[in-house]
Amino acid sequence: MRRRQGKTSRELGLEIAAICGTHFYKIENLHYGYWTLDLSIDLANLNKAQEQYTDFVISHIPHEAKTILDVGCGTGHIAKRLVDAGYNVDCVSPSHFLSEQVHALLADRAHLFECMFEQLKTDRKYDLILFSESFQYVGMTKALENITDLLNAGGYLLICDVFKVENSKNSAMGGGHKLKNFHNLIAHYPFELVKDIDITPQTAPNLDLFDDAMKRVVAPALEASFDYLHCRYKLMAKFLRWKYRKQIERAYAKYFNGKRSSEDFRKCRTYRFLLYRKLCPNPIDIDIGAVDSRTEPALCCSAR
Repeated sequence: MRRRQGKTSRELGLEIAAICGTHFYKIENLHYGYWTLDLSIDLANLNKAQEQYTDFVISHIPHEAKTILDVGCGTGHIAKRLVDAGYNVDCVSPSHFLSEQVHALLADRAHLFECMFEQLKTDRKYDLILFSESFQYVGMTKALENITDLLNAGGYLLICDVFKVENSKNSAMGGGHKLKNFHNLIAHYPFELVKDIDITPQTAPNLDLFDDAMKRVVAPALEASFDYLHCRYKLMAKFLRWKYRKQIERAYAKYFNGKRSSEDFRKCRTYRFLLYRKLCPNPIDIDIGAVDSRTEPALCCSAR
């Protein structure tokens, strides 16, 4: 499949996160950690917390699922865990940089679609489609249409991601679809809810780590860079500050406002584990004449 041209700011951010995480903190994943009570909230423990997150997700995969589509697979480490566990895995990644990481990690052990999920076209069908912190980046209507087409009857949709709650209107924190809108939308598709687990308390501590890093590392580094430019290239520094003043103001308002802590996260976001099962078609609605006589439509969910 031909890969999409161009790069979004989100993709650039993921690439930078992957590079910095791998080389400075030995972090292999791009998702939140799952912080249990016995794990102290420290950057040194982030890798362990992320592994616990992966353990949590995999432990809730229904036992009958064998084929999985990992949408927004990041650097491929969850996909690798799934392949190692015996699942047949395909991946979707819109980022060429991250796709290269996936190829290097998995080689030919998993098929990779390098495209946006909304643009994915394939004849393959899956027992489970996984969105691990990637559902927030897709258009919900088009994504649910694709999910419905790509899942086998009785297959599962697993979303582990951030959603906005009702009182998040004035929040400076970004990310996530409105949970209410998602519930209203998926009600129009052939899915039944199997599990809904609120893991906000286990994921919120990541925000404190992020906020501390922005204040103690990123902000001083930016100010030092601006000071250096001002001393060496005074006119250029003034021009850059003027030309990109709105972008700089937005960045500081978003990332250095002190309102991206775990406490703020709990107020305006909810992190949910959602598992849905695709309903079988009603045998009454099936064109019997078009069905092979060896097929038993009424058993489509149980004969897996």
